[in-house]
Amino acid sequence: MTDLDHLCQLHTYERKLWGQDIDLIAGIDEAGRGPLAGPVVAAAVVLKDELFLPKLNDSKCVPEPLRVRLAGEIKAKAAGWGIGIASVGYIERYNILQATFYAMRQAVQRVGLQPNYVLVDGSQEVPGMAVPQKAIIKGDQKSAAIAAASILAKTTRDAIMRYYNLLYPKYDFARNKGYPTPGHLQALQRYGPCFLHRKTFRRVEEFYHK
Repeated sequence: MTDLDHLCQLHTYERKLWGQDIDLIAGIDEAGRGPLAGPVVAAAVVLKDELFLPKLNDSKCVPEPLRVRLAGEIKAKAAGWGIGIASVGYIERYNILQATFYAMRQAVQRVGLQPNYVLVDGSQEVPGMAVPQKAIIKGDQKSAAIAAASILAKTTRDAIMRYYNLLYPKYDFARNKGYPTPGHLQALQRYGPCFLHRKTFRRVEEFYHK
């Protein structure tokens, strides 16, 4: 499939909504549900016409240098965008699912303009959303707005974890981004958790009881 074919396919949901005179469409996605440390970050990207960016795709399918470049182009070309962050404390208090919903609502609120419709990556719609929405499983591979949001969420969270690495270099957050890599688990075994770790997650909780 050529880049042009992929981009055409990626705008299928958006074109259908634009054909119904729904002009401002937001895609929302998150990064950081699975790690043992750090916040969960959501992004919202609003489109009012096609986002012609070759190589636009689910962030997991895009190499890091290209993700960074695409993030800048998305911010410049989208009708609007916003970032929402749920801290480790919020995750611990309300659980990771509710923290994800909170970050997604926050991201939409921070766009600066009200979308007419929201496309959500995943199987669940976001509670408390003020506009109509549709949840799309693997939406970051099926919707341009969601794919763009996945890029912004991922690059933002990666930048946060690189900063945290300056504060806690022994956990190597710059490379593992808080995910349970063998090196990260070895650091937890040696040093125990820090305040950035999600103590309610089973693979972290066990180190609090050693």
